Amino acid sequence: MTVQAFMTLLLGFVATPFEALPHAPADGVGLNPLLYDEGMRIHPPMLLAGLMSWSVPFAFAIAALATGRLGNEWVALSRRYAMVAWLILGLGNVLGAWWAYHVLGWGGYWGWDPVENVALMPWLVGTAFIHSIQMQERRGMLKAWNVLLIMITFFLSIFGTFVVRSGILASVHAFALSAIGPYFLTFLGLAIVGSLALFFWRLPQLRSENQLDALLSREASFLLNNLLFLGIAFAIFWGTIYPLVAEAVADTKVSVGPPYFKQVAGPLLGGMLLLMGIGPLMPWRRASRDHLARNFLTPLLTTLVGLGVLAIFGVRDVFAVIGFGLCLFVVGTILQEFVRGARARRAATGENYLAAVGNLIRRNNRRYGGYIVHLAIVLIGAGAVGSQVYQQQTQATLAPGDSVSIAGYTITAHGIQTANPPGVSVVNGVLTVNGDQEVRPSRQIFDNFPEQPSTKVGLLSTPAEDLYVVLAGWNGDGSSAQVSLAVFVNPLVSWIWTGGLLLLLGTIVTMWPAPVPVARRATIPRGATVGAAP
Repeated sequence: MTVQAFMTLLLGFVATPFEALPHAPADGVGLNPLLYDEGMRIHPPMLLAGLMSWSVPFAFAIAALATGRLGNEWVALSRRYAMVAWLILGLGNVLGAWWAYHVLGWGGYWGWDPVENVALMPWLVGTAFIHSIQMQERRGMLKAWNVLLIMITFFLSIFGTFVVRSGILASVHAFALSAIGPYFLTFLGLAIVGSLALFFWRLPQLRSENQLDALLSREASFLLNNLLFLGIAFAIFWGTIYPLVAEAVADTKVSVGPPYFKQVAGPLLGGMLLLMGIGPLMPWRRASRDHLARNFLTPLLTTLVGLGVLAIFGVRDVFAVIGFGLCLFVVGTILQEFVRGARARRAATGENYLAAVGNLIRRNNRRYGGYIVHLAIVLIGAGAVGSQVYQQQTQATLAPGDSVSIAGYTITAHGIQTANPPGVSVVNGVLTVNGDQEVRPSRQIFDNFPEQPSTKVGLLSTPAEDLYVVLAGWNGDGSSAQVSLAVFVNPLVSWIWTGGLLLLLGTIVTMWPAPVPVARRATIPRGATVGAAP
């Protein structure tokens, strides 16, 4: 209710979209050219909805603290809302990467921009929360920790909105700057103080019912998983705000770019992948030596065989070997879990393997839906590794009939074509690839923003790689024009978008209502009155 009241106050009195202009303009300014893209219909709403959706599980936690009902009830109520927020924010981030890849024309999809970072941080901490509450549900552990995690997730969501709307950090993703930043900062400060006051008041009642029995256990893997997610979020947070800190403390303007985030967050993300493979293999409480040998053999063999195959195809870079090796290990774990479950069900029911897998997912949707989500993260991770390590690029200025070659592609120029729909001039580069395929990268010059042309890349995409062509400039008209091109070959980028779709599917499976067991179903006798007392 407090969050709704705050947002209503902003909309009604501080930054109302309904305020009338003093004079009716003959023609509006129009959208920023970068926003003329179909992805903008869904990406910003999903991102903002994802950020604000964390207010619901946060409200359950605050209500539990205020009322003293600190058992598992608030966790059970929060879980589905947390999953919805996590899914929407995750898809919003993937859509943002897709938009950047297709529109910004720099050959990449994630630049560690401040706005990208502030949308990623609550998703990371929210992921830790979704995993951590399983410890409370099963073992009565980490009660205080879970409250803190959802608080931090909500605080980061408000902080993200503050960064986007205040313009305090420069970003290519900030399009709607306003004076409401101080209001968000004040609200964030009050929320932190009030929430922590409630937390410390109830802290004696948030003691864990059990302790960690052994380091080799599922509980320990969950705890380490939590620490890694928080570590990644803190590293990103520090890199994002450091320019502000440096300017405030030392009056020095600095910028923190992708090299910092790759060097600091990269190894932590690798550790996260490793734990995604280890966690499902570990038992609750304590793992025996026999259990470890039995459960880890198949994933390790999958990793070694997969890396051997990749080596045959020339994958030798150390970062690629580590990254792909971690992805293969997780895939081995997931496959082992599905195969074991399907075999056990087939032995018990006589179903064929396909039906057995389907019924496994239907009857234990939280577990197997989670594995599907893990597979989605593996696809995204493999796509990131492939595109970062093995990207190739070149630049060329081509007269009509000239060609440039890269990674087995020969791109031939055939001048330009122009179009003039209302309010915009469009220049298309006419290019053929290997003689029989066509790509048309373009530049759009809007009448209201002539100094800010926007890019539409030319793209040929396969599961293995993308040919990504940017029209950087041109000289002349029609079929006689020279074109200047930036050409990239990006391996496995399509895996990232496929991973986003699989993320949606897996989360839906996880949240799908479980079937009611036959023993719990009740049949209403014929002729009985519904609602009547027996």
